[in-house]
This record gives sequence, structure tokens and C-alpha cells, in this order.
Amino acid sequence: MNILRLSFLFILLAVNVFSVQPESHNGMPKALSTTIAHDSRLDSVELKAEKLLREGLNAGDSYNEIWIRDLNTFVELACRVGDNRKIRESLLTFFRFQGVNGNIVDGYVPKEKVRIAYNYIYSPLAPAFAAHKNTVETDQETSLIQSIRKYINSTGDRSILTEQINKKTVLQRMEESLKFLLQNRYDKKHGLLWGATTADWGDVQPEHPWGVELDSLSHLSIDIYDNAMFIIAINDYLTMDNTNEKYWTNIKKNQVLNIRKYLWDKKRQKFIPHIYLNGSPFPAAFDENMIYYHGGTAVAIEAGLLNKYEIKVAYRKMQQNVTDAGAQSIGLTLYPVYPKGYFKNSWMSLPYFYQNGGDWTWFGGRMVQQLIVNGFYQEAYEAISPMLDRVITNKGFYEWYTPEGKPNSGNFKGSAGVLWKALQMFKPLEKNNANSGINK
Repeated sequence: MNILRLSFLFILLAVNVFSVQPESHNGMPKALSTTIAHDSRLDSVELKAEKLLREGLNAGDSYNEIWIRDLNTFVELACRVGDNRKIRESLLTFFRFQGVNGNIVDGYVPKEKVRIAYNYIYSPLAPAFAAHKNTVETDQETSLIQSIRKYINSTGDRSILTEQINKKTVLQRMEESLKFLLQNRYDKKHGLLWGATTADWGDVQPEHPWGVELDSLSHLSIDIYDNAMFIIAINDYLTMDNTNEKYWTNIKKNQVLNIRKYLWDKKRQKFIPHIYLNGSPFPAAFDENMIYYHGGTAVAIEAGLLNKYEIKVAYRKMQQNVTDAGAQSIGLTLYPVYPKGYFKNSWMSLPYFYQNGGDWTWFGGRMVQQLIVNGFYQEAYEAISPMLDRVITNKGFYEWYTPEGKPNSGNFKGSAGVLWKALQMFKPLEKNNANSGINK
């Protein structure tokens, strides 16, 4: 009997520990809903975001290109305020540059607007444009699939899936892009995707002053961001085509198991920054696992890789990092930062600069979205508040901020997109509470 009682108590303890619940099961607490309903910042930022996206699909003032990793985060907003035919055409253009092995480019730009020294890619299917691919990344293919799903959900236009590009449908090309990752970016030992070593979700490796292309000096590694994006893309792909559902579902299940096995540090309740396949680019004495990756963690939550207890722990850790770094929001890329000089790229070399500890609404806003999805409404409102404030203070959206709040790279549409989406996610919760009279 004693053993049975102890077992029962252990089960109860486990349930209590790992089932931390949001404040309300049925919707946002009434008091918070009222506060949000009377917060004029939300309407102001929403209108600013919609105005910005009427100006086009390039990533921002610092970019002439249409990037797929950026477009993925504002395509829904673009569909709300823009010309859906142009958005459809922009998505199809990525497939016109698709490689014979299935790979997808980062972005493309009108030939007359080329101004950065990429190794440009040209296609007879899109003669007016030049494309490029930052080969250190492993998120172009997954970003495009996610974008197509969002476009369809926003417009109802499923005909894009049967659009033929050089005798292959978009559906066929999407599956080819997923297979490209398995055939060219898959480590059999760990059962996970690899890329070059970068800072969290970044696109700059430490070995070069430019740092966007794989070469003999690259240190290959596995990280959470690339693999979480792959899981989200598989989920999205299966909503559009379930012909090979069993195959892709098994791939996804193995991804989830291997992420938890190899990348999740249970003791520290965080993801390991990198698993190195051919050595680390950093000094042997450097403990990289001290670093907490904010962006990759947010995307992992979107992929369903953390339970509610772990999400709450992640959020509290992010908030503590913001305090310790003297930063403004949980958009803080990572903390602690890589020491000065660990990246040869001049921007990445500096602590709290660019992707090395800069504060990016582009990813902080995604964490806000996931807090809402998982019922942490108070935390979501708390987290989005400084992001709203600086949009209003700086009269627009910026790519990233220094800890003291200096904005860099104006009219960044990714920031507008993630904030706008978070604001849309708040709205039905407010409406439900107004209709139900919930008061908790």
C-alpha cells in the first residue's frame, strides 16, 4: 500500500509540475481584456503596420530584395491590405528560381536594383530578376512552404498549388524542397538538419567578414531554429497535400524525438546552441551553452516542442535576460552575447549589435504570438508593451534596436508583420470575453 500511495503522490506531483495552466481556460481574463480594449497603442500600431505594407514587399529600407524568410512573417498582413495577385506572383517567383535539387533561394531583386555583391542566380523563368542564396542558412525552403500556407489561409486561393512552373506544380515543387533538406542538409547520426554555425536564427557565420556562404572554413552544426522551422513546414505542407502523409508524419515524429534527445538541455531548461559536426569555431574554453537563444526558442514553441510548463519557464528566462542585459524587450536575440571578436563580421563582432544580442521585434513578436496561442495572455500583453511603445516613439518599425533603444534599419516589414499578427490574435479573445461575461 505504501508503494502504491507513493506512486500516486508522484503522479499527482508530476501532473502539477508539468501542467502549469494559463489564467483562464475559456479566454482572456476580463480585467485584462478591458485594459487591452482601452489601450490606444494597439490600434495605432495596427494602422501603421497596414500603411507600411501598402508600400510593397521588399524587406525594408535597407533591402531592395524580397526575402522569403521576411515575407513569411508579413504575408498575411500583405494579403489584408495589398494586391493578392502581386503577392501570389511574388511567391511563384521563388519557385521559378528553384534549383534542380529542389533548393529555394533567399530572395530576388529587379536586375536594375542590384547593389550588393552576392553571387547572383539567374533564371529564364524570371528574366527580370536576380536571385541569391545565403548558403549558411537552412530555412529558405521551410519559409516558402509556410508562406504558401499562410497565403492560402488568408485568400482562400488554393489554385496556387496546381500552378505549373516548368511542367511541375507548386505542390510538387514544395515536396522537392523538403526532400532537398533531407538529401542535402540531414545528419544521419542525429537525425536532424544542419547548417553553418550562426548566432541563433542568424545568417552570418563567424569565419568570414561577410559570412553568408558555406566554404571549406565553415563549421557545420545543428541548431533548434532550423529544425523547428522544418517541423512547422511539414505541418503546413500536410494541410495542403496529404498524399504522402504517412511518410512525412514519420519524418516529423523522428524530428521531434531527436530534438528532445539531442538539443534540449533538461537540466538547464533550454536548447543547446549548437551540436558541432566538424568542430567549433570558438575557443575551447568558451562555454557556448551559457547562451540562451530567444528566437529559436520562440520558433520551437510554434513547432509544439515545449509543454506549458516549459513555455512559462522560457518566458521567465527571457525576461530575466532582458533585465540582465539592460535591454528593452524579449526580442533580445540571445544572452549572454558572444564576446567581441568571436565573429569576423564587423557587426557581429560587437556585443549587443545586430544578431549578436540586438533586440529584434521580428522574433520577439513571434514569442508574443505563442504566448497568446498557449493561453499566457497577461505575459503576452506584458511582452508586447515595450514593442508597441517604441513603434510609437520612433514613428515606425525598425529591424533591430540596441539595448538602450537606438533603432536601426527603418521600415522593416517583418517587425510590422509579427506585431500586426499578434494584435489580430488578441482581438477574438477580447470579443469572446465581451460576449460571455467571463470575469476571472
